[in-house]
Order: sequence, then structure tokens, then C-alpha cells
Amino acid sequence: MNTRAKSSTTAAEPVRSPVTKAALKRTLSATPSGMEPTSQRARAYQGFTQQILSGSIRPGQFVSQRELMTLLDMPLGAVREMIPRLEAGGLIKTVPQRGLQIAHVDLKLIRNAFQLRAMIEREAVRLFTRSVSAAELDAIEAAHHDILERARADEPDATLLDDAQSVDWGLHDRMVDAMGNEIISEIYRVNSLRVRLITLEQSVITPARLIPAMEEHLHFIAALQARDEAGAIAALDQHMDSARHRVLSTTPDMLRAEWNEAIATASAKDAAKSSLAKTTRRHT
Repeated sequence: MNTRAKSSTTAAEPVRSPVTKAALKRTLSATPSGMEPTSQRARAYQGFTQQILSGSIRPGQFVSQRELMTLLDMPLGAVREMIPRLEAGGLIKTVPQRGLQIAHVDLKLIRNAFQLRAMIEREAVRLFTRSVSAAELDAIEAAHHDILERARADEPDATLLDDAQSVDWGLHDRMVDAMGNEIISEIYRVNSLRVRLITLEQSVITPARLIPAMEEHLHFIAALQARDEAGAIAALDQHMDSARHRVLSTTPDMLRAEWNEAIATASAKDAAKSSLAKTTRRHT
């Protein structure tokens, strides 16, 4: 197991996937569904969460209030009012003489975040199995099959990983929102930001890991369609165990090798197409 799960502001930049905008498509936000933020403090908080989701704010990073003001395009007063909420959620902490530090990733954070996620989602699945319509499940299933079809295609797809992340998290968010409990939705969304920081630090989203993750979701969706509550919970547990294992067992060298392989494959396909196009032109 890889226990190197700490962030450092002086260490070399970690291996990063090109997926930096996927989360902007997700429904994940700090405000429960049906409620629009109106205050400047709420808008600042929303902006902060989007910066995490887009990868602009990194785990362990130090940032000043003035830098946040510029980054979020919000007045200093709104930023200052937002900070206690971020501190209460464990997303930042104030370090004397250094400023604000974004939560760094360690084994304790990984354990706690995934444990809370499992507790909330298990209860959400129980209710979702009984309440979700067949039509919605069919649409969710179709979206997953579309991602798998694109992932298995020979043609490179520049937006595949972004869209896959949106579909993946969209299902989890939808289940929790279906509970109709704004307190739980708030807790879940804050915790989802912690999980996002973990995945940013570990950069576990690669093309090689996409297909198994989507297949795990389809197994879970099949249990939902059968209204099999116990089967759905078991499939969800397996999916979250796999996600936690990917975080704990992945090393930068493994990720770098996977991305290099994906890039080399895409480059080879582009070269083959270019060669074929030149040959065709010579014979016409």
C-alpha cells in the first residue's frame, strides 16, 4: 500500500492528468439543490469550491486573503466572511505567519472522507432504490454506455475524461439530493470537496482506469433497476472500496506510465492517419 499521501508546497508538482475542467460540469456545489446563493459570502464560497473542482487550488497550497480575493473576483469582506465556513469544513486552516493553507492530503483525511461518504451514500441508496423512476435509470444507464463506447473507440476523444467524471459524480450527487435533506446534502458536498482534493493529489483518473470504474457503475445501476436494495448497497460498497484502493495503491510512477502509454497510443494513431492521408493524396 502506498502511504505517501501527503502534500507539500515545496515538493515538485505531482503528476497531473489533463482533466482540469470536468468538475465544472458536475452538479456538485456547496448549496443544496433548489437553493441559489445570494450573499457575497455564499458566492465567494461557491467560487472557492469551483477552484478546487477545476484544480486551480491544490492540496497543501498556501494562499493569502488578497490572493483569494483576486482568484475569486470577490471583495475582501466576502472572502473574510467565507473563511470561518471553510475552516469549519476542514477545507482550510490558518497557519500563523504563513497565511491560509488548503487541506493537505494524508491517510487520516482519506480514511475519514471515504468513511463519511460511505455512510451517507448507503442510506441514500436505500431511498433511491425505492424512489427513482425507471425512465431516469434508463437515462443514467445510457449515459454510462455512451462513455464506455467512447472509451473503447479507436478515435481519440479530447473530452472523454471530463464527461466521464461528470457522469460518475453526477450519479452520486443525484442519489444524495434525492433524499431531500438539505443538511445531509450540505455535509455531503463539503465532504465531496475533500474527496476531490484527494483525487487531485493522487491524480488517479487515467484512461486505463476509466472503463473499470464505468463498469462498476453499470453493475450498481443494474441492481437499482432490479429494485434490489441489498445488491445495490453491495455494488456501491465494492465501487467505493475500489476507489479507495486506487487512491492508496497508486504511485506517481504508475500514473506517469499510464499517461505516457495513452499519449503514445494517441500519437501513433495520429501518425498513422497522417501517413494514410499523404498516401491517398499521392495517388489522387
